[in-house]
This record gives sequence, structure tokens and C-alpha cells, in this order.
Amino acid sequence: MRFSSAPVYSFFFLILGTLLLEGCATIALQEPSVTLYESKPLVVEMGKASYYGGRWIGRLTASGERYHAEDCTAAHKKLPFNSMVKVTNLKNNKSVIVRINNRGPYAKGRILDLSMVAARKIDMTRDGIIAVRAEVLKPIKVLSKPNRSFPGMEPRERGRGQSLLLTLFSARSAKSY
Repeated sequence: MRFSSAPVYSFFFLILGTLLLEGCATIALQEPSVTLYESKPLVVEMGKASYYGGRWIGRLTASGERYHAEDCTAAHKKLPFNSMVKVTNLKNNKSVIVRINNRGPYAKGRILDLSMVAARKIDMTRDGIIAVRAEVLKPIKVLSKPNRSFPGMEPRERGRGQSLLLTLFSARSAKSY
């Protein structure tokens, strides 16, 4: 009994076609891992800060996420969730950037409740309650797709010389490979 080789060839071309199409897939651009902030804060607030942890670990915060002691987060009474705040310990001038994800503190005279890690970074765990300066930061937008056009910045029509130069450059770069 003799087998036909047609199914083997069709399977081979199917695999080859899949690999070729996979090679043409686009790569998604990642957001920058470093966030830049403007040097001038949006709001500056002075007051006392405390920290919290212990029984709050794993509980839901006011933003709906779970509290993790190892995150640099904080609670504030009025700032919008996900606001970034630079907190400076006025005693030793150490600072940390925290993200607002909870409401509080509910003790009179305090402006912030910091997570355990944030408290350690500014050396406030021994004192418990300290005087701080809280600066609300404004992020700087970083372009992740710099070649896209923006309103009012449409590409100009190319002249004949520019397209010829582009053609020559393309031909030269193709030869070098």
C-alpha cells in the first residue's frame, strides 16, 4: 500500500506559512518604565503624617484595591486616587513619592497616612507621627509613538529632490545587507 505525499506537503506549507506570518507580527510598544514629573508641584501642603499597616494588610482600600504594605502608597482625605505625591520628612529632609489609593487619615490634625514602606524610606517609623511637606506632582507626558502626526502638524508635501534622496538612501541601505 502506497501513501500519497500531498498531505505531508500541505502540512509543511501550512507550518511554513504560519511561521512567515508570525514573523510579520507587530510588537506592541511598552509604556516608559520611568515617569517624569514637572519641577513645580501642583499643590503644596504642610502638616503631620502617620503610617499604617498591621491589621490593614490585605484589606480593600477606598480605591477598591487591596492594601499591600510593600507598596509606596498613602491615604489622603481629598486628593484624587492615583495622584502622585512627593512626601518630605521635615526633620531629616528625606523624601518618597507615593500614590494616593485610600482615604484618611481620620485622626485630627493629620494630612497623610503612609504605607509601611513609604514610612521606612523617610525614617519615620520610630517617631510615628512627623511633620511633612506634601507636594502633588504633575507627570510629564512622554511620547511612546513619536512618528505619529498631531493636529496642525501634518506632513508637508515632499519635493522631487527629497523623494530621489530617499530612493537612493533606500537602495544603498538595501545593498549593505
